Amino acid sequence: MTVTRSNTNLYVQVINDEEGKTLASISTLEKEFADIKPNTEGAAKLGEAFGKRLQDKSITTVVFDRNGYLYHGVVKALADGTRKAGIIF
Repeated sequence: MTVTRSNTNLYVQVINDEEGKTLASISTLEKEFADIKPNTEGAAKLGEAFGKRLQDKSITTVVFDRNGYLYHGVVKALADGTRKAGIIF
């Protein structure tokens, strides 16, 4: 699970490194999440939604790649939201 963020958007995806394929992704660019701001509250909501998406695809365990970002604030909130949805990492 890798996280990318900008000042205006958040992007998260799960990639199978062996096959080089994206298994699931979510971002604030999607219509249903367009109202989510890239702050800690918005990141937690996006993380929970992503966790549900992963469970729908029978993915329960991932490796978390914070992509060089410090583990606090938005990145931590996103991880905590995903964990709250039942994803293990």
